Amino acid sequence: MFELLTISGIGIGLAMDAFAVSIVCGAVFRRLGVLHALRMALFFGAFQSLMPLLGFFAGRGFEGVIGVYDHWVAFVLLALVGGKMVYEGFKIEEVEKKPADPSSLLALLVLSIATSIDALAVGVTLSLLTHSIVLAASLIGLITFVLSYIGYVIGKRAGHFFENKIEIIGGLILIFIGCKILLEHLF
Repeated sequence: MFELLTISGIGIGLAMDAFAVSIVCGAVFRRLGVLHALRMALFFGAFQSLMPLLGFFAGRGFEGVIGVYDHWVAFVLLALVGGKMVYEGFKIEEVEKKPADPSSLLALLVLSIATSIDALAVGVTLSLLTHSIVLAASLIGLITFVLSYIGYVIGKRAGHFFENKIEIIGGLILIFIGCKILLEHLF
């Protein structure tokens, strides 16, 4: 149960980038409908599942080397990813006058990769915390799918107001989980 809650927290933290992008896309491209929102959520969820898998297997390759320091590695990686998200959340970026259409396949691929890069580093952390990576990656992907769809709907209704605040919250969640892992191993 503890592992499921930890992975859910990680999934929520990781999904904040995709959630923020979905809010912006919903706000800027109001003409796009439910099918686009579902397609975007599917892409984001799939990439958020794939990246931790890749990071997990890379981390397993180094497990013998870092096994003694695994809690420090988990803490540092989550703190760095979370800190980066908090920093980016404070950078207020304006949407360009003519942004690229996020409904194209190329745009969805680029956005999916960009919002899931952090999940690669978290996958390395997961290799130190869990043996059930399929469950972890599936849960992260599902959480991202649901939050991305909800973000798109919120964007259509509430606009650009929430974008940077969501990313800050996601970063703080990851930092908190990293601190929790470190404290549990130290004490």
